[in-house]
Amino acid sequence: MKLVDYFRIPGISSRSYKVWQRNKDVFMKDVKLNFLPPFLEPIMYLIALGFGLGKFIESIDGVPYAKFIAPALIAVSVMYAAFFECSYSSYVRMYYQKTFDAIIATPLMIEDVIAGELLWGATRSMINATVMIPVIALFGLIDLRYSLLIIPFAFLGGLLFAAIGMCFTAVTPNIMSLSYPILLFITPMFLFSGTFFPLSALPMPVQYFAIAFLPLTHMVNVIRSLAFGTLAISLVFDIVWILVASIILLILSINLMKKRLVI
Repeated sequence: MKLVDYFRIPGISSRSYKVWQRNKDVFMKDVKLNFLPPFLEPIMYLIALGFGLGKFIESIDGVPYAKFIAPALIAVSVMYAAFFECSYSSYVRMYYQKTFDAIIATPLMIEDVIAGELLWGATRSMINATVMIPVIALFGLIDLRYSLLIIPFAFLGGLLFAAIGMCFTAVTPNIMSLSYPILLFITPMFLFSGTFFPLSALPMPVQYFAIAFLPLTHMVNVIRSLAFGTLAISLVFDIVWILVASIILLILSINLMKKRLVI
């Protein structure tokens, strides 16, 4: 494929919904088990870091440490849910379960299958955010007036991380190789995107790198602002960055997967 082919707008039909529905039906079979992690994770993080370690940390910009990290926990969950769904889970469905082969044997096109996978990855992010918001609200750490806006925004952010995960799925030779993007990309985002401490604490080159290349940085900025109920004009930049990156990576991920599956 030529370089321009990787960014050619793919043809996607409404039948991609069927792939989303198939994944949703599988998810609902173990719904109690699937809802448990996003319910328990914020509690454990808040107890251990927010209220435990937070006792030894001064407030950040006048905000208690537990309140500072609470929105970041939602952003991190959005990232993990979509990325792992469209990397490990999609790889298993593609290579081991042969689910993609079975679906492509129907009137659905390859583009529909991948689009359905991406939509489901974004839905998983939205589900996690929906579960986590009331849990964190019980601790009195978010402003519910604006925090409900996090739910649709989690879908948008989920699309971005789903596309990132799908890109790696398309180019990795085997499932074990997916540990490399986690180590070299996901983990650095988890640590250096303003999650557990403000970006201003880092050297300027690292700050610029985080703003330019780490999507989680922009997710944390938007979700933290919504959780605090403090909307600023700077959020326009974060939202536009996420929108542009999502469009580019969604197109790229579908074309990369199409190349892999056709071959």
